[in-house]
Amino acid sequence: MSEKSEIKRDGAKGMKNSGRGSYQKGDAVLDIFTIDYKEYPKGFSVNQDNWAKICMDAMRNRTEPLLKIILGSGNNRTRLGIVSWDVIEDYIRLRKAEEENG
Repeated sequence: MSEKSEIKRDGAKGMKNSGRGSYQKGDAVLDIFTIDYKEYPKGFSVNQDNWAKICMDAMRNRTEPLLKIILGSGNNRTRLGIVSWDVIEDYIRLRKAEEENG
């Protein structure tokens, strides 16, 4: 599966010439996220350097960073999304507020 097909699958907007130039950073944008796609058959290591690059791309787009990792091959794929814990905390707060307000 290619990056383009993942972007289409997500309903995201692909960035023209992503990674080149000083604007339109990241691979795609979806809602509040700049997405960077990584596809590997076995695994992918997240480290401070690659997360910092994704964060810088998102900052240039004024969005939140999202790393989408696609593991496996063929019909046996696992898709993971990695976001900052702040995004998860915001989601939890929103859900609690919705539950309290009916």
